[in-house]
Amino acid sequence: MRIAPFKLERYFAKYEFKTKYLLSPSDCESFSLRELLVMADAEALALWDQLRLGYTESPGHPTLRARVARQYQTITPDAVVIAAPEEAILIALHTLLKPGDQVVVLFPAYQSLYEIPRAIGCDVTQWQFDLGANGWRLDLDRLEDLLTDRTRLLVLNFPHNPTGYLPSRDELDAIIQLARKRDIYIFGDEMYRGLEYEPARRLPALCDLYEKGISLSGLSKAYGLPGLRLGWLATQESALIERWLGFKDYTTICNSAPSEILGMIALQSRETIVARNFSIIQENLRVADQFFAAHANRFAWLRPHAGSIAFPQWMAGTPVEQFCRDVLEQKQVMIVPGSIFEFPGNHFRLGLGRRNFAQALEHVGDYLRAR
Repeated sequence: MRIAPFKLERYFAKYEFKTKYLLSPSDCESFSLRELLVMADAEALALWDQLRLGYTESPGHPTLRARVARQYQTITPDAVVIAAPEEAILIALHTLLKPGDQVVVLFPAYQSLYEIPRAIGCDVTQWQFDLGANGWRLDLDRLEDLLTDRTRLLVLNFPHNPTGYLPSRDELDAIIQLARKRDIYIFGDEMYRGLEYEPARRLPALCDLYEKGISLSGLSKAYGLPGLRLGWLATQESALIERWLGFKDYTTICNSAPSEILGMIALQSRETIVARNFSIIQENLRVADQFFAAHANRFAWLRPHAGSIAFPQWMAGTPVEQFCRDVLEQKQVMIVPGSIFEFPGNHFRLGLGRRNFAQALEHVGDYLRAR
């Protein structure tokens, strides 16, 4: 498969481990192994202590799949496949799509969500966010116009990366109805689900709401455990499971045995882990509100609804790429410009999930004051 370079991942590869401060990560503050093991119940500790480093079951450990399934209303453990999140995207899209299919993708988006369909030979159509006086919005009439008899798949991402947007339940229901009318699959990237700032606004998972819905989730973002490389796919459509597992035989075959046990611990301790990360985000939102209010002549602060990221706008009259480059070179702070997401408007991604967020933003303030 010939595929374009992954701009965001290449950008992180170049700077992430060489720069003092990261202001654009999408994950939350990570946990140490010791911190995670302290949360283990007796069953998980026994599994950890007796762990042998052999092959594991291709769909994932039965206990791990059972703990994943508990997060959903309609999903059984047999309707879950465990894989690394990026691997899960590759598996799902390759087993659903063929050359010539149309794929409509909410945009901006994580690049693999549209680049993989493009590499398969699909016609990729962007359903772009609008930016109005009240922030980000989606035009459902435009979506209806984009869907055709050739549309095989609609790709969504709520809470959204990089804008932090979250639709209402009515909006999501309307989107599903449009897909159902044309018998279209929906792939839902739900990696940030659980980090809604108003819990009452949390949306049900797509795999619960829609018979042709596929939910992607994992432990990298809301859980702050990207090093485990654990995610999953869930769906009501049982025929997809065997197709996913057949494709997985050509990727990892099975998962890391230690990661699966640690994943069980994380899922059992979900409330504790997410609450800790949510508190970090809330404090960083407070810092961000103050910072952008103090620099309102240079930024448009587009406050997110959910998740650990935001997509504000640089308004100082120079290209955002220059701003990001200057801050990196002068203050050792890495910021991802919106052009990495192939999205216009001088936006940049802001990561809200790390404990050193205030320090990183303070260095950006020093840069601004020196201009």
